Amino acid sequence: MTIKNNLQKIKNSLPKKVTLVAVSKTKPIEDLMEAYKAGQRIFGENKVQEIVNKHPQMPLDTKWHMIGHLQRNKVKYLAPFIDLIHGIDSLKLLKEINKQAIKHDRIIKGLIQIKISNEITKFGMTAEEAREMFYSKEFKTLNNIKIIGVMGMASFTTNKSQIKKEFLNLKLIFDSYKEFNPTMEVVSMGMSGDYNLAIECGSNMIRIGSSIFGIR
Repeated sequence: MTIKNNLQKIKNSLPKKVTLVAVSKTKPIEDLMEAYKAGQRIFGENKVQEIVNKHPQMPLDTKWHMIGHLQRNKVKYLAPFIDLIHGIDSLKLLKEINKQAIKHDRIIKGLIQIKISNEITKFGMTAEEAREMFYSKEFKTLNNIKIIGVMGMASFTTNKSQIKKEFLNLKLIFDSYKEFNPTMEVVSMGMSGDYNLAIECGSNMIRIGSSIFGIR
């Protein structure tokens, strides 16, 4: 199967409301261009240096999503062009994104990463921490970042009932946030191995790499 065929197969199976992020980390520009020529415009990377290197090599209408853990001192490199930052996990990071967005006269979109798994390797805020942040005075002063939803990563397990429980929990958290922030619209959860289950549980943005580009 080619990248084009893989993409077409996945897109044909997706409901219209679901956005596909093609996770292109470690893949060469040739592979990204093959996906681009097949109609894909949104690409996800998890390392700042890689996304910065690839950005000028791709067409201008390519949309870049930062899907990995983002350190505050690296935000400045993404601020001129990033379309969406998935893994925002602290008020300090939000403030830095806002600061860099001001420098470039931009409003940068972001997702709050909620920790829905108990695995210590996963980043994210608890639902309560995020809610407290939303109500804080500091958060209300951040006018150059727009939080449009939440992101979560399920446990690395074959236990589908556990994964489903975590996905449903993120959707419930998202729904509770929408009560005071109606502009929230994105629930980003689901990857190559579990995206169909994620969609069943309310995801409308999925991050798929190996099912498009092949095993890394």
